[in-house]
Amino acid sequence: MSHARLCVRIPAVKPIHLSLLLGCASLLLAQTRKPPNPVPPSASKLLSIKATGSKRYTPDQIIAATGLQPGQTTSEDDFKIVSQHLGETGAFSNVAYNFQTSSDGIKLDLQVTDSNQFVPARFENFVWLSDQELLEKLSASVPLFQGQLPVAGKLADEVSDALQTLAIEHHLKGRADYLRSGPIDGPIEAFDFSITGQDIRIRQIEFPGADSAELPALETAAKKLSGQDYVRTILRVQAEKNFLPVYLERGYLKAAFSDSQPKVLEDSPEETLVDVAFPVSPGLQYKLSELQLSGYNVFPVEKLRELIRLQIGQPANAVKLDKDIEAIKQLYGTRGYMAARIVTTPEMNDADSTVKYVLQFQEGGVYKMGDLEVRGLDSRTTERMVAAWKLREGDTYDAQYPKKFLESATGLLPGEDWSIAVHESVEDKDKVVDISLHFDHKR
Repeated sequence: MSHARLCVRIPAVKPIHLSLLLGCASLLLAQTRKPPNPVPPSASKLLSIKATGSKRYTPDQIIAATGLQPGQTTSEDDFKIVSQHLGETGAFSNVAYNFQTSSDGIKLDLQVTDSNQFVPARFENFVWLSDQELLEKLSASVPLFQGQLPVAGKLADEVSDALQTLAIEHHLKGRADYLRSGPIDGPIEAFDFSITGQDIRIRQIEFPGADSAELPALETAAKKLSGQDYVRTILRVQAEKNFLPVYLERGYLKAAFSDSQPKVLEDSPEETLVDVAFPVSPGLQYKLSELQLSGYNVFPVEKLRELIRLQIGQPANAVKLDKDIEAIKQLYGTRGYMAARIVTTPEMNDADSTVKYVLQFQEGGVYKMGDLEVRGLDSRTTERMVAAWKLREGDTYDAQYPKKFLESATGLLPGEDWSIAVHESVEDKDKVVDISLHFDHKR
């Protein structure tokens, strides 16, 4: 019997790159002391494959990714190619193999080390299959894809190719593509796959799980989506921005919407028409049991409480509470507290469906008036504006003063139809607020 081992080691790669740099490979051949006997033809038959070392993938998934099957004719060159392919996917930081030969054939042993950085794969608009069906078909074509992808390597390209094959099977004229999603100059957070070039339109939105009390408000919020392109990420934002508040303002503080579920109504190579379901789980409806404020010094508690419109014993309107907290922050701004924060913590009691809100005030320091800049006016009118501005440099800043000033200073402008923009530049280091007034004469 003879033995051979190939070790491929892959160095760490920065997440922004999607190619792997394979380290040098060393081939160590061990020979028996006696001259080897002639190898029979059956020695090139692959008897078995063993895969070890991964916590993310099963041995069967790794073996399937090699494309090798017991019984087929193989050589060491095949093992080199397979090891390189596994490394280039990005799923593994190290790949090595051993093989044993005998008169019966070859036994292959693969040893891998998982890569650390994986992110979700999201499918924006493949509406022809359910999420589960799509995952099953893609995993069958790309065994190392189980819903997540390594941030580096070629596995995302393999998934894109498999998605393109599905598009062709459904007679689509669009092509499969993907984008790396994440903050600018930040880490990759997801791979967003889509079919581009295929017109996919929304007919109507449905809300499985919604009660009759909330359904009219949901349907009204969904009307503007009719006729729009189906893009799951955009719809997810719409659910967070327009659908969820319908429940939050009624005290359903744990309400949650599932991802949009499209249903194809009409399909052609040029256009696909879908209805979209947003399953909702309302959860319990909570009533306000107590409102606790702490950490305040600038204003008396009575002044703060009168700005909070929630009533004890009534459904906890979280949307209204957010607006009330913004009103309190504006009040703090009139005294120069531009960095005031209010941390809201709901303490829910599911046993009696009540919630206690704890509001922790972090008032910060007082900000002063900084520089005033006036743009868009002639020199004479600019001088008048600067003279009329009564908040001088070094005075305690009042966040409501710019609005009051513009209401009283419009008489200083030549003619009518002026557009005025106010820009506040808050400097936290020096605790000053610079103001820029931009005047634009509408012609």
